[in-house]
Amino acid sequence: MCQNHGVAYIKPGEVEIQEIEYPKLAIGDRKCEHGVILKIVSTNICGSDQHMVRGRTTAPAGLVLGHEITGIVIEAGRDVEFIKVGDLVSVPFNIACGRCRNCKVGQTGICLNVNPARPGAAYGYVDMGGWVGGQAEYVMVPYADFNLLKFPDKDQGMAYIKDLTLLSDIFPTGFHGAVMAGVGPGSIVYVAGAGPVGLACAASCHLLGAAVVIVGDMIQERLDQAKSFGCEVIDLTKDTPLEQAIAAIIGSPEVDCFVDCVGFEARGHGSHSDEERPATVLNTAMAITRAGGAIGIPGLYVTGDPGAKEDDAKEGSLKIRIGLGWAKSHSFYTGQCPVMKYHRSLMNAILYDKIKIAKAVNVEVISLADAPRGYRDFDKGAAKKFVIDPHNMIMN
Repeated sequence: MCQNHGVAYIKPGEVEIQEIEYPKLAIGDRKCEHGVILKIVSTNICGSDQHMVRGRTTAPAGLVLGHEITGIVIEAGRDVEFIKVGDLVSVPFNIACGRCRNCKVGQTGICLNVNPARPGAAYGYVDMGGWVGGQAEYVMVPYADFNLLKFPDKDQGMAYIKDLTLLSDIFPTGFHGAVMAGVGPGSIVYVAGAGPVGLACAASCHLLGAAVVIVGDMIQERLDQAKSFGCEVIDLTKDTPLEQAIAAIIGSPEVDCFVDCVGFEARGHGSHSDEERPATVLNTAMAITRAGGAIGIPGLYVTGDPGAKEDDAKEGSLKIRIGLGWAKSHSFYTGQCPVMKYHRSLMNAILYDKIKIAKAVNVEVISLADAPRGYRDFDKGAAKKFVIDPHNMIMN
């Protein structure tokens, strides 16, 4: 049997490449005839992975990481009808059965049947059903006919693979945040955070027709990356109040739409930028979004944060000025992106050259062996999206 290797979480700040079990068409002791085995072409490091690697979740040691997967089908179960061996496919990070009431209305991020602990599941992620992650050479994907997005032409797919690999999570997630915030033609948008999801969101805002996209971050390299494709930027380490900095750009201290691409590991602004303040972004959103505006929150918030400074925050309880949001009639949209809602349309946007998403998020392809270095650099704030190439199919 072929060997398989994957990126495993060891302890806070440490991952390593381990030999792991070659996947089987099985879920526990039950044969999984609706699943496929993929030879992984590309698998990405996500900011959500970093929360676990930093020790900010209850992830167990030995967890094989990775929920952003693109691969070639090498084995298919008896009940798989429409996906064939040899197909090049994108794997949504949310695992969905296609049968429950939520899946049937498109809420695939909160499938009721794939995680015994709570709605919603993902590969290689804490509390998300125990599914083996895809930062590996091979992985098993269940409910293949429902979950997988087949690229129409394999050669074309490989030519665009640096862009298409982002369809598993980051591009749909950024796009979802923009859509939920009501971004459309002529919108003025503020995107909190210029990490990969923030950059993908900013690029999505342009795709949706926004007039002005303002991105705030504390790392100059990330701000420079946002500027490279037409965003206005704000350095949040400066003491200038955010409302004043926004007014200097658009003449008003408020925006139409706000997207939180930071999440619970947020820090304060200005002189407080070295302090953890997990509610900062949410409270800022209510302060600078106009009355009647919408706030999209694709940034991750957890139910348990053992590394939090405050006892309440350790249980996911944050000090939010909800009265301000109520008074301004804000709409709040949270939760996992239902990737399947968007991935086919965004695939077409890539294949027909309507967006260069890999360039926007600054993709760097690395080997599986180099994944620990990717995690270290990402943790330092590198303005890059690290894409792992386990079989050297991209770099060659």
